[in-house]
Amino acid sequence: MQTKKYSSYAQIDRELEILKVEKEISYQKLVLSVQKTKESFSFLNITSNVVDTVKSTFFSSYGTILRLVIPIIIKWFRNKKRGN
Repeated sequence: MQTKKYSSYAQIDRELEILKVEKEISYQKLVLSVQKTKESFSFLNITSNVVDTVKSTFFSSYGTILRLVIPIIIKWFRNKKRGN
């Protein structure tokens, strides 16, 4: 890092003000991040995520099962109709 040279106290004050604002922005980002993390670990959020995962897994499996079972059921009904 290169050392800055200032020609007046006004430049120093301006630089300090910029650093102060950057520090506040970083702090607020940290606070927001912590808050979002807390929310993600709330009971309702965890429960909702589990339910969504189970639903998506079940319904994707459900579609696969139906695609496999429906032809078997149709074949069974045809054979039953014929008397075999």
